Amino acid sequence: MKNIAKENFVLTLGPSNKAIERVPSGSTVVFESFDCFSNKIQSEDQTFSDIGWDDVNPATGPLYIEEAEVGDTLKVEILDLEIGDQGAMTTVPNAGTFAKTVNEERTKIIPIKDGKAVFNEHISLPIDPMVGVIGTAAAHEDVPTGTPGDHGGNLDCKRVQKGSTLYLPVNQPGALLSMGDAHSNMGDGELLICGLEIPSVTTVKVTVLKGQEYPLPFLVNDDSVMAIASAETLDAATVKAAENMQTFLVDHLKMDPIEAGMFLSVGGDLRVCQVVNPLKTVRVEVAKSVIESYNYTLQ
Repeated sequence: MKNIAKENFVLTLGPSNKAIERVPSGSTVVFESFDCFSNKIQSEDQTFSDIGWDDVNPATGPLYIEEAEVGDTLKVEILDLEIGDQGAMTTVPNAGTFAKTVNEERTKIIPIKDGKAVFNEHISLPIDPMVGVIGTAAAHEDVPTGTPGDHGGNLDCKRVQKGSTLYLPVNQPGALLSMGDAHSNMGDGELLICGLEIPSVTTVKVTVLKGQEYPLPFLVNDDSVMAIASAETLDAATVKAAENMQTFLVDHLKMDPIEAGMFLSVGGDLRVCQVVNPLKTVRVEVAKSVIESYNYTLQ
């Protein structure tokens, strides 16, 4: 099993990055990752300006999958996700949803104890680890790891966690998969501008799918299938994600397009992943039992 150390990271996802490791399709790989602050915030005396934007969201990799050719789909199964024993949050003045009311820098260090994030003396949250940045190389240019897109990237989707499977496009030979920016906890929206940022060790299985055209990125877990989309506005991201899920229902379950639209209006759920990145990200969820009722099995 390959292990990629956290010191091997990129700050963009694109064609100019050189692979750190190569593996055949079907391999299991471990990605060790810094938190989104490059592990440089360790106390509440440090603030975001001590780091700046240049060192934010390092993504471990990239990994070259030998059979992956342009036009293929990369299946990434998250087998395990381990996190550190403390996480950090920071404020950035004039940024995020609370730009009008959060006007100073502040850092909060939150310990992880007995499976809970101890937010303060009153609130402890059961940890719910997820991967914020996960993506293949973009098609035409290097995209900052802080920006989401059709290639994945900074999706900040809290359902990307242990037990889930993320399908991503292969835009460059070898796919060039990278990941990082884990959170022990994050609410839908990531409203402040960060989740509980924490170092991580993520174990994945990578498999190349030939001739499988899912609307990507596409996410599956034990109870749901999800079409994820990012755009400049929430409205545009919503339309894109809804159309992608409709396309899945039409192409793979053979629903009529109008029937699929009707179903999504009564049986689909629109969720906001994040609203604080350069592009906004949403997902449209459908119960996995619906897919199974059509005797359809995802590859």
